[in-house]
Amino acid sequence: MLSQQIATIVAAAGGSGHEELAPLIAPPFVIGGIMFAVLMTMLFITLSYSNLGKRHEAVEEHADPHRQHPNKHDHGQGH
Repeated sequence: MLSQQIATIVAAAGGSGHEELAPLIAPPFVIGGIMFAVLMTMLFITLSYSNLGKRHEAVEEHADPHRQHPNKHDHGQGH
């Protein structure tokens, strides 16, 4: 019932004629170009961090008996 009332109100308001568009600070293609440039910059920054995990060889983690929650399934590692 509420959705019917909302649809009726929207239909009545939409049929009132021509609406004035909101002013833009720049033409749409300039705004789109700036958005594209910002997203490409963020992509470049994100991809520049992709080599951080490849700096060193992976080191096997040792079983530390003094950890808060030791690994119960360490397969004979540690002591």
